[in-house]
Amino acid sequence: MKGSVMFIQTESTPNPATLKFLPGQTVLSAGTADFVTAEAAESSPLAQRVFAVSGVTGVFLGHDFVTVTKDDGSEWDHIKPAILGAIMEHFQSGQPVLGQEVTAASGHADHDGEDREIVDQIKELLDTRVRPAVAQDGGDITFHGFERGVVYLHMQGACAGCPSSTVTLKMGIENLLRHYIPEVTEVRPVGF
Repeated sequence: MKGSVMFIQTESTPNPATLKFLPGQTVLSAGTADFVTAEAAESSPLAQRVFAVSGVTGVFLGHDFVTVTKDDGSEWDHIKPAILGAIMEHFQSGQPVLGQEVTAASGHADHDGEDREIVDQIKELLDTRVRPAVAQDGGDITFHGFERGVVYLHMQGACAGCPSSTVTLKMGIENLLRHYIPEVTEVRPVGF
């Protein structure tokens, strides 16, 4: 990798405060990693470099992308070149994306108890129908809990705080889950 030129593509997301960076290679071979503060990013050399750019407020790592969230006072035109540089520097450094003591999360919370079969169905639908679509937008949606017909989902990356995420959650995901799993009555976000 050293010495070669790396071309990183960027894509906008439905969230104007979030931009998706595609380095053209695998970022995480499995799972995702969500860093909402620079302190939380201590376990990721890649996220640390990106947080070093002034104006960055969040870094989300997916299979083949890095989603970066900025504060309201920063303009993409001003910070995007520094973020591109940080990502390029990281991949040319040969450092790991995550420290050895850290493993990427599958994202879903564990759920034991009487609703286990329903929860397994919910997770399966999220993995096959929902997560691939939101990954294209630079985010992730994972299972958090299921209680009395209500599914609680955790929004990450571009999905967190996105103006259209509530609509996606209510219209798309809730309708999908209710269609396949009659026990589901409502879907609500958690973790904001």
